[in-house]
Order: sequence, then C-alpha cells, then structure tokens
Amino acid sequence: MLQVVDLLKHYPTAQGPLQVLDGVSLQLAQGETLALMGESGSGKSTLLHLVAGLDRADGGHIEIDGQRLDGLTEAGLAHWRRTGIGLVFQQFNLIGSLKVADNLAFQARLAGRHDQAWQAQLVERLGLGDLLSRYPEQLSGGQQQRVAIGRALASRPALLLADEPTGNLDEATSDEVLKLLLELVADSPTSLLMVTHSPRIAAHLMHRVVLHKGRLVSAGPR
Repeated sequence: MLQVVDLLKHYPTAQGPLQVLDGVSLQLAQGETLALMGESGSGKSTLLHLVAGLDRADGGHIEIDGQRLDGLTEAGLAHWRRTGIGLVFQQFNLIGSLKVADNLAFQARLAGRHDQAWQAQLVERLGLGDLLSRYPEQLSGGQQQRVAIGRALASRPALLLADEPTGNLDEATSDEVLKLLLELVADSPTSLLMVTHSPRIAAHLMHRVVLHKGRLVSAGPR
C-alpha cells in the first residue's frame, strides 16, 4: 500500500546542505502496522511529513496505492491530506472552539466521508459517549488523544500516520490509548505508520524499522 523508494531530503544550513534522509526505502502493506524508530534528529518526523505530503523530497519517490506523490500538484497534495490519510500527533491538535462531537467529525466532513454510524461506533469503542458536549480544555490528556484518534479514523483513511501519539501520556494511559488505537486499526483496512522512540511501544506493532543519521539501519518483524 505504501512504498518509499530511495528517499532523499536535505535542508540548507550556514555550513551547507544537511542531509536528513539518505536513500531510505521501506514498504507497508494494507492493514499492517510499522514502528519507525531512531534517535532525535535521525529523520523520523521528516519521513512522516514527506509521506503526509507536508513537504517534498529532493530525490526518490513515495507511492501510495499506486499513485506517486511527486506527480501531484499542490492542490493534489492537499486533496491527498484531506482524503487519504489520518494524522495523530503528540500534542493532540484538537480545535479548542469545537466540542468533542464536532472535533470527531471534522476530518471526515472535510473529506466528504462523514458516516454517522461509523462515528457512533468510534465513540463507543473509544469510550467518549459522556464527553461529546465538552470542549478539549475540559478533557484529560488521555481523553484528548482518544478524540484525536477518533477524528483521524472517522474518514476511514487508507493510511494513518502517528507521530509519538502517546508521548505526552503516562505509561498506564499510554498503554490504554495504544491498545484502543491498534484494535481500531486491526478492524479496518487502514495501515499504520507510527514514529516512536519507545521500544516498548514499538513491540506492539507488526514491524519495526530504525533510522540512524538518515539511513535505515535495521528492519524486521517484532
């Protein structure tokens, strides 16, 4: 479903180009989960941003469901972000002026895929039934992240991208949120690419890859 081929990315600095990704290749099949690991500065978030269409690579290419992202216009990339992917961040990124129910529906409405029955199922599975009329500031961190997961999955994306989704949570809450996330992904056709620094978190996913100074140094099943 996802193919990353010989990906290159650098950023200009006063000392010259800084190579962030140096020939990275990986693949992810439909319904699979993959943990992307590595130390700070290894290129994990850069790779995730490229797959999300938030930035463009300097070389190589990304192909999703047979479509190469480098062949898309800016409008095409914007459409891909609305309809093809779901995003979950460490900082939750909920819309403070919207109640939980509207936050949940936001991405699906943008994608033109709002399904009330599916949203109701997400609400039940994520334990959000008593929180729908609250605003994000009235929720705990774990509750906010469950809303963020529901929002990302409400449009039934082909690919879910998660950047340290439990990084702001204590261990017990992190385990609870991760369990819910993986259960929901397993019950859908969605594939999951998750950036994490935690071997404990990564061990719950089907596959793991490790980036070191912009290069893939190891890969394999859990």
